Order: sequence, then structure tokens, then C-alpha cells
Amino acid sequence: FPTIMELHHKKHHNTYVTALNAAEQAYAKASTPKERIALQAALRFNGGGRINLTGHINHSLFWKNLAPAASEKKGNGGVLKDGPLKNAIVESFGTFDNFKKEFNTTTAGIQGSGWGWLVRPSRDRGLNPTTKRLEITTTSNQDPLLSHVPVIGVDIWEHAF
Repeated sequence: FPTIMELHHKKHHNTYVTALNAAEQAYAKASTPKERIALQAALRFNGGGRINLTGHINHSLFWKNLAPAASEKKGNGGVLKDGPLKNAIVESFGTFDNFKKEFNTTTAGIQGSGWGWLVRPSRDRGLNPTTKRLEITTTSNQDPLLSHVPVIGVDIWEHAF
């Protein structure tokens, strides 16, 4: 039996990619403004939210965050090694456990589908650019993260287990 992550990657994420590719091909072949307007909903939904971005941006970032579980002796997933990320998390949240608690509390507030993000403020945008600390934020549905630089993204709805 495939794992929940294999199913999510091969079915759910693949559906976004396939549907976006089909919508983009249809858009390229559309010869009238009316035909192009009719395709906008498919491009938006599969494209990741209110603007036309590639449909799988959030999921592609999500897959980069994953590693085989250390608890299953298959990798180092779930183990935060010493280094710049760990240092930034501890500086921003006090401890790694505090970060996990705050992340879980923040993302538990998502109703329905959404994403939880560990972010750093960008140079010109961000909730708290003066602190230079990592922050936790959320986005609804498949909306892309535009206001910050993502460090970690978690698909909350399908993976809130």
C-alpha cells in the first residue's frame, strides 16, 4: 500500500500539474478573448491561488521539506541538525520545541484547506522586517506565499494528522 505522502504526491499534486498543463495548452490554442477568459478559473485554481503562478509551487516547496523518517531508520527526517536553520529557529522561538508548539497552534487555526509557513521577512516586505527573525504565517487554500521568503511550508489540510 502506498503511504499517505506517496498518494498525495502521485495523485493530488499530480492532478494540479496535469490540469495546469492542460489549461496552459488550451490557453495557448485559444483564438478569442472569450475562450481565454473561460480558462482563467482553471489556471487560477491549478495555478495556486488568485494569481496565475505555476499550480504546484506550494507543493513543490513542500516536497523539498521532507526527508525519510529517522524513527524508521530510513533517514534524518524529524531531526534538526546543528547549523544555520537550527540557530535561526532557536534565536526566533527560544527552543525547537517552542517553535513546534507555536507552529502547531498557528496552523490549527486554519479552517479547511491552507498552508503553514516558517518564513523570513524579505528585504522589502514582511510582517516584522526590523527583527530579522523567522516567523510563522499561514495562507488559505492554495494561495501562494507572496509577502515573505518561505523556509518551510506544510500543507495543513491533507497533512494535519
